[in-house]
Amino acid sequence: MKKLKPKTAEKKRLFDSDIWPRIYQRLSPQWKLIVVAILLVTVVSATKPMLALIMQPLLDEGFSGDKPSYMWSIPLTVIALMFVRGVASFASDYLLALVANNMLRKMRTDMFERLLALPDIVFKRGDTGRLLNRFTIDAGTMTSVATEVITVLVRETITIVALIAVLLYMSWQLTLIVFVMLPISFLTARIVSIRLRRINRETVNMNAELVRVVGETIEGQRVVKLFDGYEREHNRFVYVNGRLRRFAMRAATANAALSPITQFFISLAVAGVIAMALYQASTQGLTIGSFAAFLGALAQLFDPIRRLTGIAGTTQRMMAAAESVFALIDFEVEPTAGKRSFSRAVQGHLEYTGVTHYFEGSDTPVINNLSFKAEPGQTVALVGRSGSGKTTLANMLPRFIIPTAGEIRIDGVDIQDVDLLSLRAQMSMVSQDVVLFEGSIRENVAYGVYAARTDDEVWAALEAANLADFIRSLPGGLAAPVGEKANMLSGGQRQRLAIARALIKDSPILILDEATSALDNESERQIQASLDILMQGKTTLVIAHRLTTIQKADLILVLDNGEIIEQGNHAQLLRLGGVYASLYQMQFLDEGIE
Repeated sequence: MKKLKPKTAEKKRLFDSDIWPRIYQRLSPQWKLIVVAILLVTVVSATKPMLALIMQPLLDEGFSGDKPSYMWSIPLTVIALMFVRGVASFASDYLLALVANNMLRKMRTDMFERLLALPDIVFKRGDTGRLLNRFTIDAGTMTSVATEVITVLVRETITIVALIAVLLYMSWQLTLIVFVMLPISFLTARIVSIRLRRINRETVNMNAELVRVVGETIEGQRVVKLFDGYEREHNRFVYVNGRLRRFAMRAATANAALSPITQFFISLAVAGVIAMALYQASTQGLTIGSFAAFLGALAQLFDPIRRLTGIAGTTQRMMAAAESVFALIDFEVEPTAGKRSFSRAVQGHLEYTGVTHYFEGSDTPVINNLSFKAEPGQTVALVGRSGSGKTTLANMLPRFIIPTAGEIRIDGVDIQDVDLLSLRAQMSMVSQDVVLFEGSIRENVAYGVYAARTDDEVWAALEAANLADFIRSLPGGLAAPVGEKANMLSGGQRQRLAIARALIKDSPILILDEATSALDNESERQIQASLDILMQGKTTLVIAHRLTTIQKADLILVLDNGEIIEQGNHAQLLRLGGVYASLYQMQFLDEGIE
């Protein structure tokens, strides 16, 4: 018996050493723009110490009248410096925004491609809120903050180095005092950043929970209103919203504490500088201009230090978002390649052999050592109570679910060895949960690779699904919109539109999972006639609680706890007088059906 090991969909948590190289890798294709932006940022940084240097000649020689030319040269120099600084600042901000948005576009494209390739089990976990949060919030946070970090690191580092050079030029003794306090400020920022990283990770998770709660409420607003679920949904929202507030306040507290702590150490440095400057003025002849220039450079030093230490919190927010984004990109995708490929339509011989399946975290098999065959063109119906494994069994055929053990063969070929696209090209599915996309009637019937089908073919499919008259009555005909989540159509119309989509594909294998569940009796009879035509010559798996859809099936399998307890055609099972006969009598005896 062939056994398949369960796979872990998501990799372990990433570390900083893993994330940084991947961010750089994402930025590297735009290195030319980044280099130009960094050069412009360098120009912005260089203007700050130059403004401080102007103070010395201005105070020592300008106000004394020794240099009359300073009356016009220094103001013009200030204007020129600020103009250059403004142009360079605008250009660098624009280029870095361009880099961030290019990176975001590519990142979201990669995320969406990975999303389409995720195994079905990922979506069954109900993690929709987290997935959406990664697209809408985490990706944007990561890319925008990444460029912000680059800007701040480059600009403030260059500014600090340039200002320190000015300070050393003015007085190395005074500068030494400043050097003593800088390591203490950075150590404080490091301690705070560790706490911020943890808080930001929790905030990312809670943002996803908020998206999920609000999304469920929007989806189920009618149920909330009909069953008076206001208080329950309100309490759920209040809990999540409150947690988000607490996380935000913890982050705000840590960020708010960082600045005054840093400023306190800076004030100690300023106090020491003033004391030393007064001593040098009396002993070494320190001029007012030199001291003013030194203080000007020192005053400008505080702001870049504060921003550089504050970037720790911003960086941790980026790291938490990047961790979430890369976790999606690192999800293990469905294996699509195979040793074999169905280059043309299969005959439709199906064979399940010893199939067993356990859902993740369960010790009880939902399918237990089940075997059966279906010959080309036959219809096999699966009957049983909810949870008996019918849908799981059908979902194994297109490899939405991989069996834990056993084999499923089509025309004698193990489907695990078949290229996934060519496998799924051989089958159509109409399920009880109809999925239609916002767009026109035509776009939903001739969907995907079948978009090139002619209008005549689309009308033929709609005619067979008993929906053509309704579509003709719509103002736009085939171009009429179905609305968001097909809210312009009734449940029965949505079901028939899905059937028309299956008719367009015209595949050799057909899976009908409660395909007429949303139809009234009259529509069901009409659709069943269409399905009978569609099923001719096709191997069909039918799952139904309403037994009218399976009375003509070649083989009916009655399932219970993942095992076949009865099998045969409709007449044989009625004569057997077992579970199927009981189900039949319960459904139809009161209606007088024989």
